[in-house]
Amino acid sequence: MVRSSLFKAVFYFWTALFCILYLPLMWLGRDDLIAFQRLWSHGVLVLLKVFMNISLEIKGQENISKGGALYAMKHQSSFDTFIMHTIVKKPAFVMKKELIKIPLYGSFCLKTGMIPVDRDGGLKELKTLIQKSAKAIKENRQVIIFPEGSRINPGDKAEYQPGIFGIYKYTKVPVIPVALNSGLYWPKRGHLIAGGVITFEFLKAIEPDKKKADFMKILEDVIESASSNLIKNPTIS
Repeated sequence: MVRSSLFKAVFYFWTALFCILYLPLMWLGRDDLIAFQRLWSHGVLVLLKVFMNISLEIKGQENISKGGALYAMKHQSSFDTFIMHTIVKKPAFVMKKELIKIPLYGSFCLKTGMIPVDRDGGLKELKTLIQKSAKAIKENRQVIIFPEGSRINPGDKAEYQPGIFGIYKYTKVPVIPVALNSGLYWPKRGHLIAGGVITFEFLKAIEPDKKKADFMKILEDVIESASSNLIKNPTIS
């Protein structure tokens, strides 16, 4: 509990520091700001190791695209929402529109080309999501979407939302599923658990030739199966 509280205090200080430093950098281009974000994310990894003895392991690196791509990720922790900056070059997260209202953080997300979505916006909002995602992929960005829509505790699962299929069908690019076990060590609520390895596993891409029912079943099956395995058999630090 003490280690977790200390980590959180330093984490929020580190984050606040970068938000303050960000203000005079507003004039920079998007790619420079993304690099700034990447530096912050690398710093969080260092803090995790120093204060909590938690490290990051990447499996399936051969499945990570070097150019524009579409990733569908399991979502268990706040950790998932920023650590991809240390893995891919130009991430564009699909995120809740409410997060844009957070002072400084929201403006930073807009400047770096994140994709806010109103989850109650219906078909009009889905069309906007698809168009923005397609534009980002054409710009060689890595669009990252959480198909379950929100954080889910390890071992639990929620209904996969169809927005991912809309992007997949429109862009005609493969979807790279991502399994993880981050919730074991950085849970949705409560204190962090010290001494572990958070594992992200990039799975074989689903090619752009599947019908909706088949695609959604394959996506859910591969993510849930791999995530379950990472939870049951975590890497020992």
